[in-house]
Amino acid sequence: MKIDCLLPAAMPAEMATRAVALEKLGFDGVWTFEAANDAFFPLAYAAAHTERLELGTNIAVAFARTPFSMAQTAWDMQRYSAGRFHLGLGTQVRAHVERRFSAPFEHPAARVTDYIRCVRAIWETFQNDSKPDYSGPFYQFKLINPFFNPGPLEHPRIPVYLAGVNPRMCRAAGEVADGFHVHPMHTAGYLRDVVRPALDEGARLGNRRVDDLVLYSPVFVITGETQAEMDQMAAEVRKQVSFYASTPSYGAVLEYLGLHALGKELGNLMRQGRMDEMQAAVPDSLLEAVAVIGKPGEIGSLIRQRYTGLLDRVSLYMTMGGEGNFTRWRELIEAIHAH
Repeated sequence: MKIDCLLPAAMPAEMATRAVALEKLGFDGVWTFEAANDAFFPLAYAAAHTERLELGTNIAVAFARTPFSMAQTAWDMQRYSAGRFHLGLGTQVRAHVERRFSAPFEHPAARVTDYIRCVRAIWETFQNDSKPDYSGPFYQFKLINPFFNPGPLEHPRIPVYLAGVNPRMCRAAGEVADGFHVHPMHTAGYLRDVVRPALDEGARLGNRRVDDLVLYSPVFVITGETQAEMDQMAAEVRKQVSFYASTPSYGAVLEYLGLHALGKELGNLMRQGRMDEMQAAVPDSLLEAVAVIGKPGEIGSLIRQRYTGLLDRVSLYMTMGGEGNFTRWRELIEAIHAH
């Protein structure tokens, strides 16, 4: 199992310092996320100052960019990092794609499947100067000239990860992706009984199995040296869980846990802006199901116990920089890497 770290946007000098520190500590990789900032810029700075650290997006919004734009950016990142880049894509939700990004969203699973195939066709042309000849149900790549072709790479194989929660998106990832970004709003049972079988179903369409994919997830953690510290982190996790659980996109997890009514309740509270009541509505049983809970020195071994055979890469659902109550990073890394 590999241990990664979430890497938020920062000024270039700070980004370089953070990336170097993470590499020295022994982290295997870092992931950026697209929220208030672009997901790619921080990785370019990290790539310039590290040698071993793997670098990836978790996630870049696929439909916010054309396949050619995404392929070009990823190709640059792979060149700058000397083959250490992982392209993690997600579809986002309809409201944001249509009303924030001004892009189409219909049939998201089928669309992102076509999107990834188109991106790979573009990379094939970049690497081998092959004639553009991709035509899918949503995207096409039929035209290029040497001025727009960046040329081959020493490491042309860029792993593509797809994020998802529901079985349909899992099947899409199994069909076309190299890896799967598991949402932190999950349980071990949901991974075992829903996510992995759906990934396997998609993978078998290409004569593969779920074990041929790399599964990564940030993990909710509740920890602290004192009960007060643990209570503080529990409140932070409860707040995040209440937000995710209020969104219909994550309803499948609640359905699995028999908490469909909770999702409706939280959705109503969200629409009314009653945030404090949302957090109070999240039962302790849900926190225990989605979070790893224990003393700081136990977290690494607890993560291994819960996710061995289910995930290949993990990170804490926080960034390394003093957030929350966790500081024992080297201990965590050693525990995750233990065989």
